[in-house]
Amino acid sequence: MLWLIECIYCNNFVYHLKDGRLKCSKCHKKTSKEKINKTITLIDAFVHNETALHTSKRLQLSYVSVQNYFRTFRSLCSIISEREYEMKRHLPCEFEEYFYLENTKKNKREATFDAQNFLTFDYHQHIYTLLLPSLQKYKTQLLEDNAEGVYIETFKKFKRESRLIKVHQYDNNIVKFWNYFEEQILPYKGVKNEAFIYFLKEFEFKYNHTQKEAKELLIKEYFQL
Repeated sequence: MLWLIECIYCNNFVYHLKDGRLKCSKCHKKTSKEKINKTITLIDAFVHNETALHTSKRLQLSYVSVQNYFRTFRSLCSIISEREYEMKRHLPCEFEEYFYLENTKKNKREATFDAQNFLTFDYHQHIYTLLLPSLQKYKTQLLEDNAEGVYIETFKKFKRESRLIKVHQYDNNIVKFWNYFEEQILPYKGVKNEAFIYFLKEFEFKYNHTQKEAKELLIKEYFQL
């Protein structure tokens, strides 16, 4: 393990203290071997798509603690994804919009308001997503006006006829990402609106990188916090 001889924060030489901790010769940060091992183990579980509940049981850790770590990792995925987008935004791209609705809601008319709408861009085999405004803010007013039926039918027509499309073939990287996204989000059995963007960015990040790459990027980003 390289971090036993190099600081995981700044890569300089570390001293081994009598209490078992490591101290950097340059940044002077002190770290616990156990905490570093725990964090790296949790990052490994995260990039292998384990849920927080499964990981907490397997490692015999607090579910709340693991869940908090995973929330941090999702936030880091978003930061890395935005950074990578800035490096690729000048490239030509293809894009298409996508409406995601949980399987349990697909046959419920009123659940149309719960759909998550996002644009998916493909920059030379590198996916970037942009979440569009939620439809939830329109639900109350339309229900009060008894206009939800008309709205739902109009919305379905819009999805059929006015969908943003700028792809050259159906079997493309964007569609492959959608299939990956639907498969990976299924075990969560529903994601709250305010958390959806972080799951979207998590799967965007994982889709763009091998598990080895994803683990290395998250370790580097986490210990630079």
